[in-house]
Amino acid sequence: MPRTRGGNKRLLRRKKIMKLARGFHGKRGTSHKIAKQAVIKALRNSYIGRKLKKRDFRKLWIVRINAACRLHGMNYSKFIGGLIKANIGLNRKMLADIAVHDAEAFGQLVEQAKAAN
Repeated sequence: MPRTRGGNKRLLRRKKIMKLARGFHGKRGTSHKIAKQAVIKALRNSYIGRKLKKRDFRKLWIVRINAACRLHGMNYSKFIGGLIKANIGLNRKMLADIAVHDAEAFGQLVEQAKAAN
């Protein structure tokens, strides 16, 4: 019969949970049972948050593009439709960056979108 190795598994499992719960307030950071619940919830929320972050940034970029388009007398949907017709393959992140940092170049993009519509 092989001999068991690797130390106290129960202690190692607890240690892993308590390491993840470091910085939590009250019993959430000291009591194993409550810390385990808090860690599970925190990990679930961080997973969900990574998905929400992508959504939130896309919304922000769309708002910025729309605001810049309206300064040039066009709305967002017509602008995006015009870019697609004009075969300009810039994503919303880049369009928002151009709108914020280079208004002249964005104005040229709006003119191209108007021409394609």
